[in-house]
Amino acid sequence: MTTLQSVVRRRRAVAAAGAVSAGLLVLSACEKPTPVATVTVGRGSVNSEALCYNDGKALDAKSLAKCSKKAGDIKSIKVDPDQTVRFGVDPKIADAGWVLLVNGRQFTDKSTKTYTTIPGSAFFNVQYGTQGDTNTVSIQMGQNPAKGLWSFKLKKA
Repeated sequence: MTTLQSVVRRRRAVAAAGAVSAGLLVLSACEKPTPVATVTVGRGSVNSEALCYNDGKALDAKSLAKCSKKAGDIKSIKVDPDQTVRFGVDPKIADAGWVLLVNGRQFTDKSTKTYTTIPGSAFFNVQYGTQGDTNTVSIQMGQNPAKGLWSFKLKKA
C-alpha cells in the first residue's frame, strides 16, 4: 500500500469519526418531546406537542402569555357544526387535570379523562361566545397554576 492510500484511508476514518461524533452531539442536544394532544373531527385529526411546557412544572403568567402568541405554530382542522369534536390528551396531561379554553376563555370544567367530546356547533355559537368562522381552542394542563398549553384552530366547514 502506498503512502497516498494510507493518508486517504486515515482521512476517511477521521471524517467518519467526526460525522458520528457530530451526530451524537446533535441527538444529545434534542429536547425531550412533550406530551401530545389530538383533535379529531369525523375522519380527520390533527395533533400537536405543547406550545408551552416545562416538563410538568408550573408556568408563570409571562410564559403563558408568550406562548399564546405563537399563532404560526397552531394547527387547524375544519369542523362541520353537525359533527362531534373529540379531544384526546396524553395520560400525563390527564393526570394533572386539564380544561378547554376557547379564544382564551375557560370553556369546560377540569377533567382527568384522556378524552372528551363536544358538539361542533358549540364552537360557532353566539350563546357560548364562540361566534365567527374560526376559533382558537387550547388545552391547558393544570389550572392554578397552568403546566402546559396546546392550541388548535377550529375552522367552520
